[in-house]
Amino acid sequence: MTPLLELSFATTQLGQQYFGPFNVRVAPGERIAILGPSGAGKSTLLKLMARELQPQAGQVLLAGRPLAQWPLADLARRRAVLPQGSNAAFGLQCELVIGLGRVARLVDPQLGQIVREAADLAHAGHLLDRRLDTLSGGEQARVQLARIFAQMWDVEGGLILVDEPLAALDPGLQFDLLDSLQQFCAARGHAVIAILHDINHALLGFERLLLVRSGQLVGDIASDAAAVPALAALYGIALTTATSSDGYVCVIPARSAVRRAA
Repeated sequence: MTPLLELSFATTQLGQQYFGPFNVRVAPGERIAILGPSGAGKSTLLKLMARELQPQAGQVLLAGRPLAQWPLADLARRRAVLPQGSNAAFGLQCELVIGLGRVARLVDPQLGQIVREAADLAHAGHLLDRRLDTLSGGEQARVQLARIFAQMWDVEGGLILVDEPLAALDPGLQFDLLDSLQQFCAARGHAVIAILHDINHALLGFERLLLVRSGQLVGDIASDAAAVPALAALYGIALTTATSSDGYVCVIPARSAVRRAA
């Protein structure tokens, strides 16, 4: 089967730092979390996947086709990107911001209904009449996630790339939106790749972990209890594990006397 997304020896340079080579294959429907210390190169890897950065060597393929060769309108109907701290259309009404996810469609008779349903899925239905710049950071995050849902609402087998989608949310809403993202992607066969800082969210909501450190991919592992030693080494901390009554593994960071620099 042709991978939905494939990075083959993809390399780039920002300033004096080299990133890669990255070799990653993503199947339709996969749920993948990117983890690593601050400044490790997680966002750079995501930008290569999103076509926000061009590889200086190697290649990035979407559905077997070089990512750089996709017309923008076609690309917008196949993959969606939610950057960290997105301020797109900052002063617009939230209903219009969510509708921006549909701009690649010349004819869109279901626009209003899709916007409302996407907002409800992102727990933002009550915000549609508000302006984005009047909202809290967590409320803005919900609206921007709804925009991504709207963009990929009537697509199957697409790719969703998100950078810290849960960072500005309270714990209860984090789990609600993680569930919404899982259900949305599973119903449509979308693959989702998310940069996360919370190890427990990665273990709970994703099936595969990409570990990044110093611009290199140092691990591509299953998201289960066996990943804990690699995660401890990645961050240079001790991790204690616990298993909930329903079988979920969670980790508890412990401060060590000497912490390895990332």
